[in-house]
Amino acid sequence: MNIMIIRADSLTPRPWKNGGGVTREIAAGPPGASMEAFAWRLSLADVAADGAFSTFPGVDRVLVLLDGAGMRLTEASGHVHALDAPLAIARFPGETPIHATLNHGPTRDFNVMVQRARARATVQAHRESAAIVATHDVTLIFCARGRIEIECAGDARHTLESGDTLRLDRATALECEAADGAAWLHVGIDML
Repeated sequence: MNIMIIRADSLTPRPWKNGGGVTREIAAGPPGASMEAFAWRLSLADVAADGAFSTFPGVDRVLVLLDGAGMRLTEASGHVHALDAPLAIARFPGETPIHATLNHGPTRDFNVMVQRARARATVQAHRESAAIVATHDVTLIFCARGRIEIECAGDARHTLESGDTLRLDRATALECEAADGAAWLHVGIDML
């Protein structure tokens, strides 16, 4: 696979590992890997109530607030990750006990998980157009809000609407044009 477009309406809701919410897997490596066997995984999560996050030993996590008034993620040590504005980012080890407290109602979050012995992930949030040189093993562009146009060197132009993802499994240059008010995420996955 070189380029794949993953549409928001194709994502299937499933209960969280701990049953406390709903997740929609966007992509994983290897494809079709279970929650115990993935090297990397991207998903959307709907958080409807305060509660404990599922723990994932050996996994590094990145969480990005997409919608809602936000939440506070409190570690057992007392350290707090405040996700209080759209595109706010929290990074933490998956084995860390985390308790989420919603600020004012439900949220939707973008979640990146990598088995730290097998992969690394970088996550960048954008609110404007940008040029990217995709050098990762897997590059994903997620449209968080609005619409973005992506032109890949030597390939057709692709349009992403809110919730859509472009997956690229080769190195190339990308031009990402954000419409007014659009927001998007650039995720790079590198296998170890």
